[in-house]
Amino acid sequence: MLLYDSQVSGNCWKVRQLFAHLGIEYERRELSVIDRSGRRELLGELNPGLRVPTLVFDDGRSLGESNAITFYFAEGTPYLPDDRFERAQVLQWQFFEQYSHEPYIAVARFWAIAGITPPEAEREAKLRGGTAALRAMEAHLGDHEFLAGERYTIADIALYAYTHVAPEGGFELESYPAIRGWLDRVASQPGHIQITD
Repeated sequence: MLLYDSQVSGNCWKVRQLFAHLGIEYERRELSVIDRSGRRELLGELNPGLRVPTLVFDDGRSLGESNAITFYFAEGTPYLPDDRFERAQVLQWQFFEQYSHEPYIAVARFWAIAGITPPEAEREAKLRGGTAALRAMEAHLGDHEFLAGERYTIADIALYAYTHVAPEGGFELESYPAIRGWLDRVASQPGHIQITD
């Protein structure tokens, strides 16, 4: 399999992390998240969103979107519960990550990495949205060791991706003790890799 990847992308890290847990071998092709020239020619027939990660299977089929890829490969493993309600909880947190977390925390981090100075109103909007997401996670994790099914799942992988690097985008985590404890629990899982691995 071939993974179109970016080492700085939390979305790409999600796939690499699950593959590390599962011992899945694959080839990586690094793409820049800043310079997107040539994306249409390279990914146009593989992923209509032209984003990384994009995974190409050995039979030529392709799959984009980090949470879709992890959901596919987690099937039948401990990282995706068998219980119907717990599976729905995993999806709930993955949707939360893409709708309420990533657009704020990941974008603020991207601006910092890319050296972009947005208008102040846009920066403040990202900080408000990201803070709301972190508060929601803090409230849940105050009563739970993990996000779904009371064990480590791809929901935790999804939200760890950009939460653990949130300070790079201006979100300090000192006031979120439950999140910090959860980050430690996720990082202590066997086979855990760094975003730069």
